[in-house]
Amino acid sequence: MSLLDTLKKLFRPPLLSAPTPPSPAPAGPAADVCAPPPAPIACAARHRQVQCCDPHGLHRMAYTEWGDADNPRVLVCVHGLTRNGRDFDDLARALADHYRVVCPDVVGRGRSDWLGVKDDYGFPVYVADMVTLIARLDVEEVHWVGTSMGGIIGMILASQAGTPITRMVLNDVGPIITATSLRRIGQYVGRAPRFADFAAAEAYIREVGAPFGALSAAQWRHLTEYSIRAVDDTEGGFAMVYDPGLGDAFRSTPIVTDIDLWPVYDGVRCPTLALRGAESDLLEAATFAAMAGRGPRARTVEFAGVGHAPMLMDPAQIAVVRDFLLADGRPPGGLTSPG
Repeated sequence: MSLLDTLKKLFRPPLLSAPTPPSPAPAGPAADVCAPPPAPIACAARHRQVQCCDPHGLHRMAYTEWGDADNPRVLVCVHGLTRNGRDFDDLARALADHYRVVCPDVVGRGRSDWLGVKDDYGFPVYVADMVTLIARLDVEEVHWVGTSMGGIIGMILASQAGTPITRMVLNDVGPIITATSLRRIGQYVGRAPRFADFAAAEAYIREVGAPFGALSAAQWRHLTEYSIRAVDDTEGGFAMVYDPGLGDAFRSTPIVTDIDLWPVYDGVRCPTLALRGAESDLLEAATFAAMAGRGPRARTVEFAGVGHAPMLMDPAQIAVVRDFLLADGRPPGGLTSPG
């Protein structure tokens, strides 16, 4: 079964039909109660949006941009299933002197609209949105960092003839998506409780994010701040800043076997770096090793003490990504594992 057949079976996007207005994202992430001091202008985040098309109408996708807005060298960073573009703040700051760094909130997450028809959430819409975003950026080529879902989006786009992706980092995702990991994700996606206060929300983020590894208190606070929104109703409190409808695909389609995306990975031709958390349940060690020997023959780096997925907030993790992206003509391939 082809990749698109597999993804259509899993997410089943419907054919075009009568327009359905998108749901504007609720009020954005919680107030910046822990925001750092203002950054220099060159490193300050800029908040923008682009209008995209889905099977039932139009929706707005938000993105955060770092670095010189006129820099023709663009890095697109795309997050995992229930995360958002602010996961990449540390990486973006580290690379803003070299790139115009663009971190979208995939539709249904962060500051982006929620789709009116929940069955539309899926890779056909996500990939189309990224093509629209790159057109808005007015560049012919981009480098790409994709965590989990963001890596799958990148693989699909990079495997196409005429792809704009010329260098890619796949963060804890590969050509085999294990059924075990999908069932684990399905247990919590769209089922987050309402939180009475910020502390309760942070405790929840720490619990579901335990595989991220040993993050600092400031890093957990940052992830929490951009993962929740204040709820403006009689009950108050906080809720996750993604559409609970994202969980519908997991619960409407039984997950009984691994998803095989090798035909897509084998179609990738750009230099590729594959990252893995040593304790990951989504990217198995055997698949990770095989990625170095076929398709783009990815360079592979594994991080100890981390599961799914490395958050690319640690200086050592950032250094691995930076060195690969900024390398000039270095051939891919070879297994390394930093201590």
